Amino acid sequence: MTTDHQAIIHAYRRLYRSLLQAVQYATPARYIARDQLRAAFREPDATLDPEGIKRTVWFLQAASKERGLEHKILKNLIEVQGRRVSSALPWPRALSESRRKKDLFASHKRSAYDHFDMTVAMLNKTMGLCLRLDSRPKPRLPSKWSDRSR
Repeated sequence: MTTDHQAIIHAYRRLYRSLLQAVQYATPARYIARDQLRAAFREPDATLDPEGIKRTVWFLQAASKERGLEHKILKNLIEVQGRRVSSALPWPRALSESRRKKDLFASHKRSAYDHFDMTVAMLNKTMGLCLRLDSRPKPRLPSKWSDRSR
């Protein structure tokens, strides 16, 4: 195992541990956070930013210690992502709607989270964090195919 691979594993584990402590192991929030972290580490063109990871761990530790601004930011990030995932269409419906004629609200549906995403991007830039939001939730699979282990 190379040191680079080991550094990625250690970063993932530190972030995951800090995320679980920050959301206080709450059932819906921990699965949303886990899915986001997995998606971020599975991106093929992602790079490891040790300084950003260190600052993100500090941010998550501050969110877990007291109910301050960091806790509120994390809570809103997870809630918005949860709503994005739950509002994503099941894959058969997403396929049929992609073939259908576009409605008047299609552009509004696509751009509903743009301002929120830009705010999170600016927060990442100014604080040097690695907070991630999935801008395009994937269509939901039936529950028997989901990757949530129980």
